[in-house]
Amino acid sequence: MERVIDLEQAAAIIAERVARWVAAGLTVGQVTWRDETAPWPQRFETDRALVRDPDSVGVLISGPGDAGLSVVLFRGGWADVDYFDGLDDGGAIPSFDITSAAAFGTQLDQWVPRAFGNLGRS
Repeated sequence: MERVIDLEQAAAIIAERVARWVAAGLTVGQVTWRDETAPWPQRFETDRALVRDPDSVGVLISGPGDAGLSVVLFRGGWADVDYFDGLDDGGAIPSFDITSAAAFGTQLDQWVPRAFGNLGRS
């Protein structure tokens, strides 16, 4: 898989936002990594040291009323993003052509409110 995104930088982008998400009442799971060189089926690891050649990084965020957001970013420049707002809206969010970790951060800042609302901001 082509290396478009630096997944270490993407993990740092997630980490930068965790305190804000938690302060807004969300629960943030551990970042997960998948190793491209691992035998199939590849496991998701929470310990980065166990992953020799990462091809994805992901996080699961949960909120009130069963709301949730699952994001898995692939180094090729796309993400698998699924959400449920806890009421009646949910599904996959198309996420292609992500060209950098910074662009991923911009997308995260749009995906989180889609799943959880404005997080108390007016």
